[in-house]
Amino acid sequence: MAKNAEIHRALAFVRHRLTAWNTSGEGIHSPYLFELVRFILRDENSYYCFAEIERRRELLLACEDALEVIDYGSQGSPEGKKITRRVCDIARTHLESPRIARTLFRIVNWMTGREKRPLNIIELGTSLGITTAYLAAADSRNQVLTFEGSGELLKIAQGIWRALKMENIEWREGPIDGTLLSFAHAPAEYTPIDLAFVDANHTYEATVRYADVLLPMLAEKGVLVIDDIHYSEPMERAWEELKNDPRVTTSMDLYHAGLLFVDPHYLKRHYGIRIKN
Repeated sequence: MAKNAEIHRALAFVRHRLTAWNTSGEGIHSPYLFELVRFILRDENSYYCFAEIERRRELLLACEDALEVIDYGSQGSPEGKKITRRVCDIARTHLESPRIARTLFRIVNWMTGREKRPLNIIELGTSLGITTAYLAAADSRNQVLTFEGSGELLKIAQGIWRALKMENIEWREGPIDGTLLSFAHAPAEYTPIDLAFVDANHTYEATVRYADVLLPMLAEKGVLVIDDIHYSEPMERAWEELKNDPRVTTSMDLYHAGLLFVDPHYLKRHYGIRIKN
């Protein structure tokens, strides 16, 4: 089964490399999206916070402490499953890659400058908190709300944020289906959402369900980022369904993640984008 998944991802990567022609914004009519692709997704600059956050990643990769975590994951069990894993193994398999984490930072940094106000950012799937740190680092005035099922993982993440002196992160602990629904019923200060990053339960059902909650809550210039859209055939099916959703006007396939935009002024278009490191 794992071998089949690896083959699927390899074939999906080849397809993306052959079809993702848009690397510089050619053919994108919206000036906003053109700037995003041409100057942000292709940005190779290293920002001030990258090295310090990556040092924390290295510490996690070297940590052999064992944790008993509740995994709601791809099994979809509402009760979750208690498993014991080393921190280094969780860091190796569950942390977002530096490439996508830095891309998220650049998008948030750019959006904050364009909007000229603090942003509301949502993350589903905190894990050990490295991607959360990238989301929060762009501007300390932005508000980041992250959702995580396992309290033990959250404790590690909170230690990371304290070490990085980040005070603009809040969290919700517990099964995301429940905590996200509670948030949607009383969103208060965190809406409209400017950027939402979904990196939680990698199943078709959960991905579509989370997007269905978040899409109506996006700001006009907001973006919903779905992680691992080519992780499996069900995830690709979820991505195809979401990019064709009538609420979505423009979508971008970065291979490792997908971007969904809801601005009614955009043309209904889909772009395959090759991003820089």
